[in-house]
Amino acid sequence: MTGSVVVLVAVVVTAAIGLLYRVVDGRVREKAQPVEVALPAPVRTALDSAPDTGSPVTLLQFSTTFCAPCRHARVLLTDLAGRTEGVRHVEFDLTAHPEVAGELGVLRTPTTLALAPDGRELLRVSGLPKRDALVSALRAHLP
Repeated sequence: MTGSVVVLVAVVVTAAIGLLYRVVDGRVREKAQPVEVALPAPVRTALDSAPDTGSPVTLLQFSTTFCAPCRHARVLLTDLAGRTEGVRHVEFDLTAHPEVAGELGVLRTPTTLALAPDGRELLRVSGLPKRDALVSALRAHLP
């Protein structure tokens, strides 16, 4: 009987953790007031070297080499930027610069920041972004 209770509790706890993960993963967190972000030099270099189309929003994706969801995020964000006027996508690989993650509060990959041209963080997504939620959140920042 005790073994059955332990297994049941383990299953319930695991299901609760899985449900919580699904709710939080890919959720768009908008800033009440856009916050100016002090971008580290390697990130500024990546942004400066990417083609700039005068976009009011840059989707800055933080990835790592062996991150499978990062590949899906890249496809989604590249497509979104290609189809949405005023949005560009820049990917930054944290593998070469892990210190950047700590400086910007990136706890997992993929993490996507939406930045205004002046460097203010408009919103943040941890995990694979949910396309509809991201598009909806970006509308307020586009012409």
